[in-house]
Amino acid sequence: MMGRQSLVRSMMVGAALAAAVTIAVPLGSAQAATSVVAVVNNTPITSGDVERRVNFLKLQRAKGNLRSKAREELIEEALKREEVLRVRASVSTSEVDAAYARFASSNKMSLDQLGKILNQAGVGPEHFKQFIAIQMSWPRVVNARFGGTTSGKSLVERMQEHGGKKPVTTEYFLKQVIFVVPEKRRNAILGKRKAEAEASRSKFPGCDQAKAFAATMHDVSIRDLGRVLAPQMPDDWKPLIEKATGQTTGTRVTERGVEYLAICKKREVNDDVAAEMVFRAEDIASSKGNNENDENSKKYIAELRKKATITER
Repeated sequence: MMGRQSLVRSMMVGAALAAAVTIAVPLGSAQAATSVVAVVNNTPITSGDVERRVNFLKLQRAKGNLRSKAREELIEEALKREEVLRVRASVSTSEVDAAYARFASSNKMSLDQLGKILNQAGVGPEHFKQFIAIQMSWPRVVNARFGGTTSGKSLVERMQEHGGKKPVTTEYFLKQVIFVVPEKRRNAILGKRKAEAEASRSKFPGCDQAKAFAATMHDVSIRDLGRVLAPQMPDDWKPLIEKATGQTTGTRVTERGVEYLAICKKREVNDDVAAEMVFRAEDIASSKGNNENDENSKKYIAELRKKATITER
């Protein structure tokens, strides 16, 4: 999905955020009373929003008038958000949460650590996730509007380009097996938990008995992921899924502990949902690094500004 790891890294200078663990960062406590500083098509932007974005820009080592930049970014994002919702191109909450988790992992932090840093910096996880959502959703809208890729075409049109056939992809039904490692005990027990997780794979009885199987072990949980199509597979899990020969993947260490996936069912499919996923993955791959999309984005935003009612106070 969307080359998501590289996308999330592009949102923010990871080294700057990681460095916030050891350097002094602006405190997020006791902000001034919130007031409305701008209204974009009836959507208010508050002084609290601006303060969080200023602090966010500081984490990115931004230069210049940060307060002015913050207001401008928030106005632009309000325009983008309204258009994303209008054309129903928003990414899901689960996609945003996954991107947030990958950002933490790529900077060698747990979710709790990332949340604490963002709170200490006066940004907060929710503000960062809203930023992530716009960064992931907006390219879909631009591609559909300008046709820089073919994502604006209907499924029927795309199928006609493929000789009237729907593309085939792999459908998985998955469960996630998590050997929980508490953060406070991570250094002490991680190796032991990894060995336990590896040993359990050969004994895995199948998805129907997964919960009963987990109950026989200490601090093991089962998460039902349901249907996942190959183009949706998170980058972190894709190599393990592709290498899996039995009913479980290899293990990997995450912020929760040591995990592996149980493959409950696997088959080739070519239904409408699968076709849309394949086409979307093709679109995003073909638009990567395309400067034309940057120009189209600027043009699109200029159009939205021209039609919008923006009041600054």
